Amino acid sequence: MTVTSASGSSSCRVVTTATATTVALLLVLPASAGLLAAPAGAVSGPASAAAPGPRTPALTGAREAQGARGAQAVPEAQGAVQEPQGAQGVQGAQGAPGALAGAPGGLPASTVSANRTVSALGWIVADARTGDVIAAHHPHLRLPPASTLKALFAVTALPRVPGGTLRKVSKADLAGVGEGSSVVGVKAGRVYRTADLWRGTFLRSGNDAVHVLAAMNGGWKSTVSQMQAKARALGARNTRVVTADGYDAKGQYSTAYDLALIGRAGLKDGQFAKFAATAHARFPSSTRANGSHLASYPIQNTNRLLTGANGVGRYPGLIGIKNGYTSKAGNTLIAAAKRGNRTLIVTVLNPQRGNGLAVYREARALLDWGFRSVGHVRVLGTLNQPNR
Repeated sequence: MTVTSASGSSSCRVVTTATATTVALLLVLPASAGLLAAPAGAVSGPASAAAPGPRTPALTGAREAQGARGAQAVPEAQGAVQEPQGAQGVQGAQGAPGALAGAPGGLPASTVSANRTVSALGWIVADARTGDVIAAHHPHLRLPPASTLKALFAVTALPRVPGGTLRKVSKADLAGVGEGSSVVGVKAGRVYRTADLWRGTFLRSGNDAVHVLAAMNGGWKSTVSQMQAKARALGARNTRVVTADGYDAKGQYSTAYDLALIGRAGLKDGQFAKFAATAHARFPSSTRANGSHLASYPIQNTNRLLTGANGVGRYPGLIGIKNGYTSKAGNTLIAAAKRGNRTLIVTVLNPQRGNGLAVYREARALLDWGFRSVGHVRVLGTLNQPNR
């Protein structure tokens, strides 16, 4: 692997060639100012979660739609091999922010061509078992998370509202669902099994299902407070929760690092892992008093890497976790895949190139690179995971 940079340039690149016949993969990384340095104009505090860069016309809700992006190409630079010095690192093993544990290395220096670029404002690649971070770009940059925040909602509420309970939904349960929200079709007056509501949350990103589950969890405000406390307990220090479903709200943000950490925590919960990996299910349109289905319709996970929909192609070994989209956040994704005895987690936040499917292409590229590179790169740091 080669790290190349140029003094005064706006970016550097990491390239790797697994074999002589493998097409090289390019990962666009930040400039010599440091691997984890935030770009000018990035959100630095809770006052705003807006990110620089072009935006599509504003939408009214949090649909998992296909958002088109039109951004300038990320510049590339070439130069001498360099290990970033003095950069603000990912969380260390003890949970304190620190300098980089190491820079990618271990392979001969070379310059090779590339067929992909990663344009997301923030991204990270980490080992789910060890927590080792092997690559990252602005992992602590605060950005709107969209529905990836539902992963934190599930980590928080699923143990308190397990899949075997029942709920007769009231109009009050559904009050406050944001205009334009993605919904799964929950109706007041019907009895639902919470397992169906969780499938509606994970698969269809249904904000209506989240509102009902939050009501069962002590109410909307209580759930938001619980999510904030859970984020802090997990070490997700750059996450601020305003809405439990990820619907855009002023001051709400998370980071690639925090979302990977949250996703990793979720995979340790059997129910979470099962829901996150479900590609297809049926959702009730009519129910009995015990919540069983009288009639139902098919629902499909909006994570295209899991289903292969829209020509994306299913990623081999994918086990979740959650995607999202709003006009403010752009396209966001926490993805995890297992290959042999290794599971990798990647977070991709707001690609600046391509259309709404770019987030899947970039996640695929990072997963491919990660599985090829494990053992050939130095660890940058760890996802701090306190005991719960």
